[in-house]
Amino acid sequence: MKYRKLGNTTETLSAVGLGCMGMSFAYGPVDNTESIATLHRALDLGINFWDTADMYGFGANEELISQVLAPNRDKIFIATKFGFRSNNDGSYYFDGSVAHLKQAIEDSLRRLKIDTIDLYYAHRIDPKVPVEEMVGAMATLVKEGKVRYLGLSEASSASIRKAHAVHPITALQSEYSLLTRDVETEILPLCRELGVGFIPYSPLARGLVTATLSDTTVLAADDFRRTLPRFNDAHMDNNRKLVDEFAALAAQKQCTPSQLALAWVLAQGEDIIPIPGTKRRKYLNENAGATDIVLQTADLKAIDDLLSKFPDTGKRYSEGAMKLLNH
Repeated sequence: MKYRKLGNTTETLSAVGLGCMGMSFAYGPVDNTESIATLHRALDLGINFWDTADMYGFGANEELISQVLAPNRDKIFIATKFGFRSNNDGSYYFDGSVAHLKQAIEDSLRRLKIDTIDLYYAHRIDPKVPVEEMVGAMATLVKEGKVRYLGLSEASSASIRKAHAVHPITALQSEYSLLTRDVETEILPLCRELGVGFIPYSPLARGLVTATLSDTTVLAADDFRRTLPRFNDAHMDNNRKLVDEFAALAAQKQCTPSQLALAWVLAQGEDIIPIPGTKRRKYLNENAGATDIVLQTADLKAIDDLLSKFPDTGKRYSEGAMKLLNH
């Protein structure tokens, strides 16, 4: 495994981290036995940067991870997030209030069975709560020793600046992949200006660029991707063609489409640490192998040319979820 420095810290994290959401939430049936085996395999591979959130299975994911995290605490840099809550009808809303934060941190520490969280993110920005107030309360957690570093997720450039003025923001986690590149305009340059590490989630576009999902009817009935525009008929024809040609590029590089997609993200800067999610050892091994792939200028151009050929990829979230972004 290759390693990268996190933002302005001295922390050395695996160049490819592990997103744990799918082990407990959003992507079909749960298999805790395979998930635990995957976590142990991550340790074997030197993948020391694990990412979860209190909303993933509403605590279930943190509890699952704790089984491997607690006995191996010194080997793992753990990130979790707070803020999402559920309504009675199963829909979600974001609560960035100080009162909720104080409860959320205690619940996460208890479920993870640890004393200190390495990186604690606000999962979104709450337009009803001044970001300075929220980050000020998060900074108190650092003083209390409950959290080491602070992060934001899907925040606007204005919110990042305001937050960073209150307490150093160590990491920004936002979606970034071949198909989601809006952060390149303003957010990535700002992170670099401030020394904030950039952590892309869904770097494989929720599995779309892996060339394993040509027929979305194979997805479980409750799979979250069924609600996403990129996976519906309006855009799937475009995306199928894009992925087929991308798979051909991967074959030329003698790697899998997943590895090529991750190598592309890694090539966008040494300050970028993607966290592809998986609940299976097979895909974890594959993702780890992406760090060995070196992309030349010609490779990057070929990928850009391909993306411009099939632009109708669709939005990354449903209309309701899009409203929670970039506050």
